[in-house]
Amino acid sequence: MEEFLTAQFWLAVGQIILIDILLGGDNAVVIALACRSLPEAQRMKGILWGTAGAIALRVILIGFALTLLAIPYLKLVGGVLLVWIGVKLLLPTDDDEHGNIQASDKLWGAVKTVIVADLVMSIDNVIAIAGAAQGAAEQHQMPLVIFGLLVSIPIIIWGSQLVLKLMDRFPVIITLGAALLGYIAGGLVLTDPAVTSRLGEMSSQTVTLAGLAGAALVVLLGRVLARRQKTAATD
Repeated sequence: MEEFLTAQFWLAVGQIILIDILLGGDNAVVIALACRSLPEAQRMKGILWGTAGAIALRVILIGFALTLLAIPYLKLVGGVLLVWIGVKLLLPTDDDEHGNIQASDKLWGAVKTVIVADLVMSIDNVIAIAGAAQGAAEQHQMPLVIFGLLVSIPIIIWGSQLVLKLMDRFPVIITLGAALLGYIAGGLVLTDPAVTSRLGEMSSQTVTLAGLAGAALVVLLGRVLARRQKTAATD
């Protein structure tokens, strides 16, 4: 019980919620597109059941990810992926990338579309959330993940459009979120079993410095690539 009262636990909860907001914006779009052809009376059911199925599937995937991250070199791979995901957050997005989401006029058809699409799009969420949960004691990692996802559900269902508008108005939110992914990536790399078996367990200060270096790397790469992409578009 004392673990749930520590600052470290609640910091991890906050990270998971922020990650799900930043990387879950697409989920709100998918849900809206998949349910747009349902009768008015069934739309909320489609949204609720689709979200519930997607969240349950994500919890299962994260459970596997938490176990797999104990295998040597997988944290290294996860860290590299998180750096790329963070950089992608800082790049201009394609407004038409969801054009292939098919609407359904049947409730369970829409629910299936939401769940399948979420499965395809969830790799970034799964890796990031599993990485954030690594900061908690092992026996509390899954409860932490489930709690963080449950808190984020109403945000995904009702608050995503507001969050997206805030991101448009205050781009620094996206930059901070990308930096957070880089911070988690730095910690993952230094705590990989392959690294600790050769260099020994890292101190918390060293892991923090690695996280800060990862955050700086993501922001720097994101800005450089965004500038190049913008320059290429104007040529």
